[in-house]
Amino acid sequence: MYDMSNLAKFNDLEQLAPAAFRSFATFDQAAFLGPAIPLKYKELMAVAVALTTQCPYCIKLHAQRAREAGATQPELAETVLVAAALRAGGAVTHGTHALG
Repeated sequence: MYDMSNLAKFNDLEQLAPAAFRSFATFDQAAFLGPAIPLKYKELMAVAVALTTQCPYCIKLHAQRAREAGATQPELAETVLVAAALRAGGAVTHGTHALG
């Protein structure tokens, strides 16, 4: 199912639902603007979220953007492990519901 060429279908989405698609694109761009958090850290956050949501498109795109924004391989590696820890933590804490 994962094929980067599928992203070319964004044009179809824009044509079929132009207002909603443009609103999404505007929101997505705005989320990465602003001076409070540097772009590198926003992209590392995006990588972590993409890892927890398991979106291969987002992982690939945001990891590349993080590198372009100055992220190093060690920073990306730590981002991967932080995301893994949070995902595991969610399983452990939700696991308490299984204990009755």
